[in-house]
Amino acid sequence: MALRRSNSYSKKHVVPYTRTSKKKQRAYVKVVPPAKIVKFTMGNLKAYREGKFPKCLIMIVDERVQIRQNALEAVRQFVNKKLDSVMKDQYLFKVIPYPHHIQRENKMLTGAGADRMQTGMQLSFGRPIAKAAILNKGDRVFSIYTGTDKNIVSARAILKQIYSKVPGIKKIVYEDKSLVS
Repeated sequence: MALRRSNSYSKKHVVPYTRTSKKKQRAYVKVVPPAKIVKFTMGNLKAYREGKFPKCLIMIVDERVQIRQNALEAVRQFVNKKLDSVMKDQYLFKVIPYPHHIQRENKMLTGAGADRMQTGMQLSFGRPIAKAAILNKGDRVFSIYTGTDKNIVSARAILKQIYSKVPGIKKIVYEDKSLVS
């Protein structure tokens, strides 16, 4: 069965549902969906540590929002592929939030005869279906570090392409660490 639409969850105010324990009786969450995000840091980490990437673009959310892990993974794959084709190992791309919050769904059947197969709102707590990252206003989502102004222009264009894949109101902020020192 396909995932439920993200607008069912993305802007809802939620209490984080994350409690897992090695002892099953103490755990609120009995089953945790597997992680879908493979890597959180891509690109040339060695050059970043040496200080060769002083220029940085950061995507920040401007409202409280939930971002599902499958949305983060889709954006990660898209951005990394584009950056790799444009900048050829002259960048560092980071996915900052880690999805801890476990989303639940009370599956409801529709159609003829569906009334005999479900309990409605009785025992409606729901089963775990996915994980999401809960972000507050001003939290960072993605960051791209690079060394030249030409790469910053192309990185900004790539970040603008992912606006529709990430829920909520977002903005892109530029930082230059070479001007600070």
